[in-house]
Amino acid sequence: MENNNYDVTIIGGGPAGISTALYAARGGLNVLVIHNGVSALHRAEKIQNYYGTGEISGAALYTQGIAQAKSVGVSVIEGQVTFVRQDDENKFTVVTPECEYVCSRLVIATGAARTSLNVQGIKEFEGKGVSYCAVCDGFFYRKKTVAVIGEGEYALHEYNALKNIAEKVYLLTDGKAPSFTVDNTVSTKIKRISGEQRVNAVEFADGTSISVAGVFVAVGSMGSTAIAKSVGVFTDGNGAIVTDEHGMTNVTGLYAVGDCTAGIKQIGKAVADGIKVGLELVKIIRNK
Repeated sequence: MENNNYDVTIIGGGPAGISTALYAARGGLNVLVIHNGVSALHRAEKIQNYYGTGEISGAALYTQGIAQAKSVGVSVIEGQVTFVRQDDENKFTVVTPECEYVCSRLVIATGAARTSLNVQGIKEFEGKGVSYCAVCDGFFYRKKTVAVIGEGEYALHEYNALKNIAEKVYLLTDGKAPSFTVDNTVSTKIKRISGEQRVNAVEFADGTSISVAGVFVAVGSMGSTAIAKSVGVFTDGNGAIVTDEHGMTNVTGLYAVGDCTAGIKQIGKAVADGIKVGLELVKIIRNK
């Protein structure tokens, strides 16, 4: 894979991520935004309470933000992040199916930590057999049978990370067509994740089931919960990423902005987060 180096990489193209990018780029930094083209904004048919826009659809505001970032020299890539790692205190690598991007500062702006699959048992068994990071938790399932739920590139990454650790790995697509072919694929709709103290089975809508020791949720793109876990970022009891007054997490050089942090879930707050972190990044990197 080709390596591309940036001062700042931002995961997420909504108001928080783009605001961070605008201030960082205008401050002279080399900035990359990676987004998957999907945002909570797209669920907003009309926005009437954000200054200066009048009435605008969420989708239109998202598109305008991406265009504005490009106009000030921000590199913008639409794609799925499948893995994030911290190489040392000063370097992070963000992996997509096409490339690896290296940066000195990383910003998570992926929106609120939401379970993207409405299946009974997922929330109940989080930390008791349900995981969001194969690299983090795969070690605990050595020589055991596990399942990955998902059908895209993120799910493929998790499947591959587990197949050399676990005894057997199922891919569960929950009724969707997978974008790749692997062994032990089950495309039947999932009914529930079941167990007693810990996960021990996945039950399907057709009445069948499989016995598993763990389930790894990898639906869509890598979200804030998975990114946080992969690099040791602290989250609160609601899954929000914990930051200090400068927007930095407990991991040096890694910041979080917008709905993935605590507080009200509003565009104005997301933009304010982005401004704060963008200016902070300029100050730190330029002074360094």
